[in-house]
Amino acid sequence: MTGDLFIAAPAGAEGNDIGHSAASVSQEWSILAQGNLRKMAAELAADGTVTYSLHLRKQGEASVTPLLMSTLLGGEVKLRFTGAIHCVECGRLTRKSFNQGYCYPCFSRLASCDTCMMDPVTCHYDQGTCREPEWAESVCMNDHFVYLSNTSATKVGITRYSQLPTRWLDQGASWALPIMRTRTRHQAGCVEALLRTCMSDRTAWQRMLKGEPEEVDLQVLRDELFERFATELNGLSQRFGLQSLQPVTDVQTAHIRYPVLRYPDKIKALNLDKTAEISGTLLGIKGQYWLLDTGVINIRKFTAYEVQVAVR
Repeated sequence: MTGDLFIAAPAGAEGNDIGHSAASVSQEWSILAQGNLRKMAAELAADGTVTYSLHLRKQGEASVTPLLMSTLLGGEVKLRFTGAIHCVECGRLTRKSFNQGYCYPCFSRLASCDTCMMDPVTCHYDQGTCREPEWAESVCMNDHFVYLSNTSATKVGITRYSQLPTRWLDQGASWALPIMRTRTRHQAGCVEALLRTCMSDRTAWQRMLKGEPEEVDLQVLRDELFERFATELNGLSQRFGLQSLQPVTDVQTAHIRYPVLRYPDKIKALNLDKTAEISGTLLGIKGQYWLLDTGVINIRKFTAYEVQVAVR
């Protein structure tokens, strides 16, 4: 981790003055990076440990230098919001961020911001009213997984086949298991809607940030769900066609370990809209949250915000 800034004492300084200067130096912050926030990139190692890096993109620059977050654990960090928000799609300045990083015109226009992305059962592609049919063909009309995970408790979710295990890491899942592969996002959403009649599809983030949840055998749970909803799943298979829903039974449950030195006793949410400068000792990272001794902040929530990251 970058050390304290060194400031030379002025020529002729007396002993007491030098001591005073040293005390001032200890309070200095060293700026590591400045740019617009994106969600942290997360990588899962073979042993189940997660590594995070932060990418701050400056306007007009194509490349960024990633900031390896593990080097900051245990030290004091500061996140300062400059007041500027640049839309992640068009780059224009916007007073408010919509859907985690978009200006209102892009939020209203893009298919990725449509309500069907949150509730795939409402997909309207077949009705010819999709905002961006070509985008949907490359994203929604590809294979998706239905999965079980254990974040604050067991839940069901869906994601594109290319987004595993990223989706689990972003949610802070401690255990996760893919249970079904589908040909489209809409089909995965229909399976999810069926399973969430008996389990949640959401994470209680405050509970998730207090530690690992109690372990549940997700493979046993998968088999119980397949048996319970056999008739309904067969009906969906007949509706969507042969091989549209493919159970996944040959994959082991992933156990995921996050870089956390200590979980906070109390969960206090920090918000850059209310407090432009947030600082504290970095106790850990889980999901897209920084766990500080002063509170927790969801980095993804502030996508597109221009910030400075500093340490001391």
